[in-house]
Order: sequence, then structure tokens, then C-alpha cells
Amino acid sequence: MAEAAAAAPAPATSVEVRLPVPRPRLPQSFSREAGERDKDLVAPGDTITTDPGYMRGHGTYLGGEKLIASVAGVVDRVNKLICVKALKTRYNGEVGDIVVGRITEVQQKRWKVETNSRLDSVLLLSSMNLPGGELRRRSAEDELAMRDYLQEGDLISAEVQAVFSDGAVSLHTRSLKYGKLGQGVLVQVSPSLVKRQKTHFHDLTCGASVILGNNGFIWIYPTPKQKNEEAGGFITNLEPVPLSDREVISRLRNCVVALAEQKQMLYDTSIVYCYEASLSHEIKDLLKPEVMEKIVLETRQRLLELEG
Repeated sequence: MAEAAAAAPAPATSVEVRLPVPRPRLPQSFSREAGERDKDLVAPGDTITTDPGYMRGHGTYLGGEKLIASVAGVVDRVNKLICVKALKTRYNGEVGDIVVGRITEVQQKRWKVETNSRLDSVLLLSSMNLPGGELRRRSAEDELAMRDYLQEGDLISAEVQAVFSDGAVSLHTRSLKYGKLGQGVLVQVSPSLVKRQKTHFHDLTCGASVILGNNGFIWIYPTPKQKNEEAGGFITNLEPVPLSDREVISRLRNCVVALAEQKQMLYDTSIVYCYEASLSHEIKDLLKPEVMEKIVLETRQRLLELEG
């Protein structure tokens, strides 16, 4: 009997074979962002202008009487100042930016935070809300309890308070909307793809919320049924997330990845349009290149119609 069982053939498994297919050429109107059609794309070493009246900004250098690009990106002109915004770069902090980061080290009176920058960011003990939103001077007991507040591996949302001369960033979480993050999914994209807006916290109509960090870290999480403003920025809800919410979060995550793969700017409207365009596909199929291109093309078309 054992010999017969051993001789039985193994059940066949289906394998999906993908063959190369020619991709259709995109219309000229979809080749770039609607607001960037009139801007120039340059590569390192390209001459931007020979007019000596222009001032040199970030991403450029002077070569003789020519202004030359030092990075690959989009030329940005503000009056007589010329800058080149790199298409793919590390995060360069600016005061007021909203960031999502991960605690990497607990030090004396401060935490080191990974924010996709060249250097680790710093969150001082005096720059954060205490649990319960209590306002008082930080004591030695608070310093001893730092690891109880935040420890290695924790994710936080914060605001850039200052930028040092070496490019390092100082953060603060003094508002109740910032602090420790709970259940959710982190997606990492290029910081140049995150559109700057008045607010980067969005409760989407599909039933989930997103934090669009200016540093390229995007946090997708179930929309809380009630805002617990007495937590002082500390979210401790670790209850299991319902299957319906997990499906919405997974679909949103794949939509963000598709938009980033197709170099589409990320903001609340583009993410919602991409989510609606993806509803006719299975969640796992959204990672296929042809499906990515299809839903992002539909998203771009709706965005162009919206802008008129």
C-alpha cells in the first residue's frame, strides 16, 4: 500500500506563462504630467541656458558662461532663479513637511528616525507630546521611560521643525494628529512623486486613510471610527483588522505602487481615481505591468478632464 502511494503522480500545478507583447504608444498628452508639459527634462551635463542673467539654484553648476544640470530632472524657473528638481533622489527636508519615519535608535533625550534622507532625523524628547497630551517639563523619569513611549522599529508621523546645515532634520510631534502609528501598511516611493498640498492626511471615500509623507513614505491604514484625541498622539489599537478593510488597504497599496511605477504624481485625487479604475480587476492582478498601465492611463485621463 505504501509503495502504491509513493508511485502516485504528484498533482499538477498551474503555471502562468507571460509572453512579451508590444505596448501601444501613449498619446502625447499622457507622456508627462499635465502641469509639466511646458517644462524641460534634462540629464547631467545638459546645458540649460547660456544667459548670464540667470542665478544658479539646486541641481545646477556653472561651466564657463553656461548653466549646466548636475542631476537628471525637471527644470524649474522662478523669476531669474533656475533649479533642477531631481526625478529620483533622497529626501531633502524643508520646514513644515509632513513625514512618516521609523525609529532606529533610542539615545539620550532623543530618538533617531529613518526618514529616507541621507542622514538620520532627530526627534527630541522635548519635541513630542507626552501620553495623554500632558504639558509639563520633561523630567529624569520621562528620560528613563523613553523606550516605553517609542522603541526601535516603531513608525511615527511627524512634522519637520528645523533643518541643520549638514542636511539633517529635526522633527516634532507636538500636535495630536502626529505620533505613533498603529495598524496599517507602509509603501515607499520616490519623494519627487508626492505632491505638496495643504494637508497630507486624507480620509478616503473607499473606507481607508492615507498619510502622504513628503519623504516618500506613505502610510495606509483603516479609518478610525472615532478620533481618540486624549491619546496624545499615541495609537495603541492593535485589534485585528476586518477582512473587508484589509482588502481595501491591499487594493490601495497596489494602486499606489502602480502610480509610482508609471511616474504619476501621488495625491488624494489621483489615488481615489486609480482605486476606482482598479475595481474591475482582482487585487493580485494590479501588479501585472499591463494592468498597471491600463488603470494609470484611465486615471490620467480623468485627471486631465478634471483640470479641463
